[in-house]
Amino acid sequence: PMSCIGDKTRMILKNDIKSRLINLDPEKNYEKNYASLIDIYLKETTVTSTHPLTIMFAVGGAGAQKNIGIKLLTSFKKDIEKNEAKIVLVAGTKLKIKQYFEEEIKNLQMEKLKNIEIVYADNFNDYFDAFNKALSKADILWTKPSELSFYTALGVPIVIAPTIGSQEDFNKEWLITSGFGAEQGNVDYSHEWISDWLRNGHFAEMAMEGFVKEEQLGALNIKKIVFGEKE
Repeated sequence: PMSCIGDKTRMILKNDIKSRLINLDPEKNYEKNYASLIDIYLKETTVTSTHPLTIMFAVGGAGAQKNIGIKLLTSFKKDIEKNEAKIVLVAGTKLKIKQYFEEEIKNLQMEKLKNIEIVYADNFNDYFDAFNKALSKADILWTKPSELSFYTALGVPIVIAPTIGSQEDFNKEWLITSGFGAEQGNVDYSHEWISDWLRNGHFAEMAMEGFVKEEQLGALNIKKIVFGEKE
């Protein structure tokens, strides 16, 4: 189905996930077992990783679970200082959430570190642009299983924060049973279990599962239905 989205877009997606896999499979444990699968889907790519391990944490629309992002920063502080990890905190269009992140980062004495980014804009169009640019360089998306769950189709593994509402319960079950995501571990020890999942190739497997198996033409199909476009 990816052939339908245009060669240029297809190549961007492939380059993104190839770069991502380098960070998600540092000991090549996934590649050792699935080299042929990687070659089938990504053989045209020649990119290398151009960024440190990058984890994007997205809070809920009302700022739910924003403290998880700060605990993530705390756990990865040494790696951030050594330029071995980057944390992206998504505040959306919520100024209070952005200010909360900034205050907590200052309290942690991390305000001068370059590998911390806050994604925020005061309008949705600018926010969507900023989010998409940040996501293309993100290796892991940590979020409650809202509509962001479907970004797994881009080859982004999902760390699942606690659900809020029945729809998110269904999304959580779908992510886990499909192999696209996994429930978060103890937030205070994020560095430990994330590092374990990196070493054993678990994140790389989730990324490729989503990229290979998940529907990538949803927006185009909606457009066809809304505007009555025929095949």
